[in-house]
Amino acid sequence: MFYFLAQLLDFDGILNLVRYQTFRAGSAMMTALLIGLVIGPRFIRLLRVRQGKGQPIREDGPQSHQAKVGTPTMGGLMILTSLSVAMLLWMDLASPFVWACLAVTMGFGIIGFMDDYDKVTKSSHKGVPGKVRLLLEFLVAGIASWLIVGEINTVLYVPFMVETGVQLGWFYYVFAAFVIVGAGNAVNLTDGLDGLATMPVVIAAGAFLVICYLVGRVDFSDYLGIPHVPLAGELAIMCAAIMGAGLAFLWFNAPPAAVFMGDTGSLALGGALGAIAVASHHEIVLGVIGGLFVLEALSVIIQVFWFKRTGRRIFRMAPIHHHFEQLGWKESTVVIRFWIIAIVLAVMGLATLKLR
Repeated sequence: MFYFLAQLLDFDGILNLVRYQTFRAGSAMMTALLIGLVIGPRFIRLLRVRQGKGQPIREDGPQSHQAKVGTPTMGGLMILTSLSVAMLLWMDLASPFVWACLAVTMGFGIIGFMDDYDKVTKSSHKGVPGKVRLLLEFLVAGIASWLIVGEINTVLYVPFMVETGVQLGWFYYVFAAFVIVGAGNAVNLTDGLDGLATMPVVIAAGAFLVICYLVGRVDFSDYLGIPHVPLAGELAIMCAAIMGAGLAFLWFNAPPAAVFMGDTGSLALGGALGAIAVASHHEIVLGVIGGLFVLEALSVIIQVFWFKRTGRRIFRMAPIHHHFEQLGWKESTVVIRFWIIAIVLAVMGLATLKLR
């Protein structure tokens, strides 16, 4: 909105800063952070009153988690509120990428909300059936992929290779949808300990803030040998807003958590990262930067596959963060060490920008 006003009213002087993506990115981060911190306490009180017993805790999970019974969930509503307001205030709303990524974020957030709502209101605590969830996720991701790919080409660019890629043609739409859905569910699986998913999302968003800004600049993208995507620079502002909203939520989600983001937040944030990766033509790099999320998802897939084949488990418990808890690691130890891994992977992902 502010960018539109700057164009309409021809801002000059200090107000001309609104035209610069770097200024709007910083402003979006602070806006989301402040909104999240202000609305947080009221949101938590409201959720606690409405939900009663709070998020159901897995009976087959680590016994230490039973102490979390009664903690309200759906805290992702706080994230979505602060994130969406910051985006609408500071982004160039003429960019189709803005609406595509916002559609994924809100669409996945609604699907997650439906799942969370069923879990806290129904005695079965099962939530929305998995097949229904996936169908809805692919529907949202498919629409977003159609909007995004219509603005870019259908080449899958490969890290470490200058301007080299694989022409996927129409299959790129399917691939893009899989990236978005996969990212959403990977972050969702990671969200099992206080603060475990939130900070790695913030770190990944920070890495993609840099990537989107560089990809959106023809001079920088030409120098680095990475694909130039006009208007992708606007997504740096969304990344900054994700960071601000995530940090505000972490204030309340830090151990011991006063609120859980639930599927409402984890699906939305993961889907947003996937959509941003597709729009910036860095889908493979997302697998590096978000390697922690990939590891968490793979641990579940491997565990289920191996158990069905042999009747035995590879990990003591999946996702893999529970495996380390069962080995005797304290929850805070697992969380901080996984944060360190997320930082290392983000640096490795950014290194691919020049190692070509």
